[in-house]
Amino acid sequence: MKRRNLLIIGLLFGSTCALHAQYNNEEYEITVTTEEGKSEIIELPEGLTSEMDSLLDLYHTKAYLEQDPSCQQSDYNPEFDRDTYIERLRKLPTVMEMSHNNVVQKFIDRYTGRMRRHVSLMLGLSNFYMPIFEQALESYGLPLELKYLPIIESALNPKAVSRVGATGLWQFMLATGKRYGLQVNSLVDERKDPIRSSYAAAQYLRDLFKIFGDWNLVIAAYNCGPENINRAIRRAGGEKDYWKIYPYLPAETRGYVPAFIAANYIMNYYCEHNICPMLTDISLKTDTIQVNRDVHLQQIAAVCNTDLNMLRELNPQYRRDIVNGGTEPSTIRLPLTVINKFIDNEDSIYNYNSTSLLAKRTEVEVTETASAYSARSSYSRPSNSYSSHYGRGSKKSYSSSKRGHNNYGGKGKGRRGRNQSNRNVTVKKGETLSQIAARNGTTVKNLQKLNGIKGSNIQAGKKIRVK
Repeated sequence: MKRRNLLIIGLLFGSTCALHAQYNNEEYEITVTTEEGKSEIIELPEGLTSEMDSLLDLYHTKAYLEQDPSCQQSDYNPEFDRDTYIERLRKLPTVMEMSHNNVVQKFIDRYTGRMRRHVSLMLGLSNFYMPIFEQALESYGLPLELKYLPIIESALNPKAVSRVGATGLWQFMLATGKRYGLQVNSLVDERKDPIRSSYAAAQYLRDLFKIFGDWNLVIAAYNCGPENINRAIRRAGGEKDYWKIYPYLPAETRGYVPAFIAANYIMNYYCEHNICPMLTDISLKTDTIQVNRDVHLQQIAAVCNTDLNMLRELNPQYRRDIVNGGTEPSTIRLPLTVINKFIDNEDSIYNYNSTSLLAKRTEVEVTETASAYSARSSYSRPSNSYSSHYGRGSKKSYSSSKRGHNNYGGKGKGRRGRNQSNRNVTVKKGETLSQIAARNGTTVKNLQKLNGIKGSNIQAGKKIRVK
């Protein structure tokens, strides 16, 4: 399939209705100045600061998306008057309020301007995920326009992990995910499961509406938590209008509702701005199969002669490619053709290379040789032995200058500690920031901050700091 060159993801920015926006750090935040000359910083929602290459690395993007040759996308973005935007938002078939003001317009301008190719990609990816979102929202009787929340949460990346650990399409924090039934352990993270996380998100949104009874407040609470919304309401004298409690909200949440309204606008009116959706080939039909034994995705890929990366994309919740069916019955999503092969070759799959892929001893025997016992018995402690000073079994602490730690287990400032905290790697040919970040347990944004990199272009052979 012919690959595309897409622009780096554009970042959204906003201001209050009577505010003038000025850029401070375009990657993560903006500074706004009020009419009284006061300045404040508004952080961008996490999904709006993600890198384009993280979406381009997705298996769905590589395998099933391509440009539409019949659609002539240009960089020309038509200008419309204020009344046109107001009327278009009014015509959207929504239950939720889609109001317009200068803040919302700033977000719309960003989507239709520097983010237009990013929007094209998200429109293609939406063909995979929107049916899942709609089914989950419909099952809880929620407004279907909420399906656009993951656009500003994760940019439709099921593998997205925020700087504070929020994970998946719906960006669940660990505690909230577990509260809504999502399993998270060393092998499984169901926050990355598009289906299960969507139903958990729908349930959470329903519970928030029971608390606030206003959809603007609900999605604001989804971003920053109900406690922060209640605190803002109290500080605003009991007002329950999002735009009236706006000054009392956390920095990121002030741009959250405007970004949501703008996402609804652009996903419906992209044609009016000369944005072409990427074509999606969804010829791959899938279904699920339940297993009661541990199985590795590599075993399935090898025996069924299918693509391992495709299996990973269909099952992003399995963190180490291990489906832990031995702990409890577990579900695997597979193409229909692979399901038939799995059923026909089940024993062969479980037995394939199981020693190396699933090796984990369940019972071990401790053996002590006679020579080792003899050597230990003949050991004679000096008169100032550790046990006489520290008590039996105590171990003498090493000097922090030698071990890089102090006597209480904390990190010291020794040479070894410094080397561990500052680590560099050499960029290989063809590598992206997202690949380097994944390999070194960090994020693209952290690499950009550490190395002063703007955008995602990096030069092969250059050393960059990863920690």
